[in-house]
Amino acid sequence: MIIGVPKEIKLQEHRVGLTPDSVKVLHEKGHKVLVETNGGFEAGFTDQDYQKAGALIHSSASTIFKDAEIIVKVKEPQMQEVKMIRENQIIFTYLHLAAAKELTKGLIDTKSICIAYETVTDNDGRLPLLAPMSAVAGRMSIQAGAHSLEKNQKGRGLLLGGAPGVDPANVVILGGGVVGENAAVIATGMKGKVFIIDKSQKRLQELHNIFGDKITPIQSDKSDLKKLISNCDLLIGGVLIPGAEAPKLVTKEMIKSMKRGSVVVDVAIDQGGCVETSKPTTHANPTYIVDNVVHYCVANMPGGVPRTSTMALNKATLPLLVKLADQGYKKTLKEDKNYLAGLNIYKGKVTCKGVAEALGLNYLPAEKAI
Repeated sequence: MIIGVPKEIKLQEHRVGLTPDSVKVLHEKGHKVLVETNGGFEAGFTDQDYQKAGALIHSSASTIFKDAEIIVKVKEPQMQEVKMIRENQIIFTYLHLAAAKELTKGLIDTKSICIAYETVTDNDGRLPLLAPMSAVAGRMSIQAGAHSLEKNQKGRGLLLGGAPGVDPANVVILGGGVVGENAAVIATGMKGKVFIIDKSQKRLQELHNIFGDKITPIQSDKSDLKKLISNCDLLIGGVLIPGAEAPKLVTKEMIKSMKRGSVVVDVAIDQGGCVETSKPTTHANPTYIVDNVVHYCVANMPGGVPRTSTMALNKATLPLLVKLADQGYKKTLKEDKNYLAGLNIYKGKVTCKGVAEALGLNYLPAEKAI
């Protein structure tokens, strides 16, 4: 199988689809790997590293899209990349299509086979390819939020952990999943006063067992969300519905009730965001202000730590990529229902229910498509 790794071109996206170590594994199994020159440079991997691992270096993305049977990326294809995707080509990457109608229609028109990292499941219903980046984003959300609270960032002028004799900041985390748990790791480590809101009592108990009295777990159907938000200094949005658009749990009115200079970090922005006032931003211009509240809504947060993120992602994606390359997509998808859950678009048909519903498109169940 010929596997292609183009350089990421989304603004300030410095991750890369494969590490040299991953290339070596694929090369030793008899697969041909094409890597665009300097594709891994910002993540600390040189062309020479890839060549030593067995990759062939290409000078342009166009030749990689032309020759490869599988395209391995990190972020969703940009529209100039969509134009290069061929019919029956396999695209293996994060897609987040529920909030991207133009991209979805573009991929439909290519008649390619699009497998989204974020909807692949495991036997327990978890999302093993989304989890590594959710963990990174959750940890980064507190770093970003703490920085945004500084006065020179137009925040409240608070130190998240307070100081001797001075109370710490109130941190409210919406969602107790992978993002929420990892946000809590950093927030409690920085000595913030942390509240985690989730609808599952079982999950809240698990989080209490992990963090003890360092957090206050609150069941969402029993909480006065508006009151909690109005009293918080840093709000982390970490709510996810797999494959679907994120629910807007935080309204404009709730944002208006927040203190001047408080901060929102909407980690769910890739799926449309869980805050009504959220809109995607970039690492170059990460924040904006609505009703005196600082909003940090960078859509590719883990791209800011590309080396850590790339290595963490590859640990999760490589085994599945090897399986896909060894067996081909038909055998892999037919035999593995968890892998099949990752199939979002198949030869012009939308095969992810959440995407179809969010965008008002026709839906064909994946098991009927292949």
